[in-house]
Amino acid sequence: MPRLTARFWVDAYLARLRVYDIPAFVVAHGDDTGGAVLVKLATLDGNAVLFQKSFDLMSGARTWVEMTRGPEAEVDASVARQRGFDPDLWVIEVEDRQGRHLLHEDGLA
Repeated sequence: MPRLTARFWVDAYLARLRVYDIPAFVVAHGDDTGGAVLVKLATLDGNAVLFQKSFDLMSGARTWVEMTRGPEAEVDASVARQRGFDPDLWVIEVEDRQGRHLLHEDGLA
């Protein structure tokens, strides 16, 4: 099964978030075709969670996993380190007090 381009997935994700009135922003624009995507969820209370897509060796599935969680400044530092390793990386920041990110919904998972 062919994979979606990173740009196509990001555009679809932002559109889905808009449907639920969840603000989201492209913080770092990675490679349009093959760039990996990080999603930072800022809960607007000084904390954040960072998600990345990971490959599960047991099932062969690609799933969203929590990379780090804690004070927003620490999560931002983790993002900066990842960007240092991978300049093609996309970073999407989602802002939602309720902690909604929609990553596990059909079509986004």
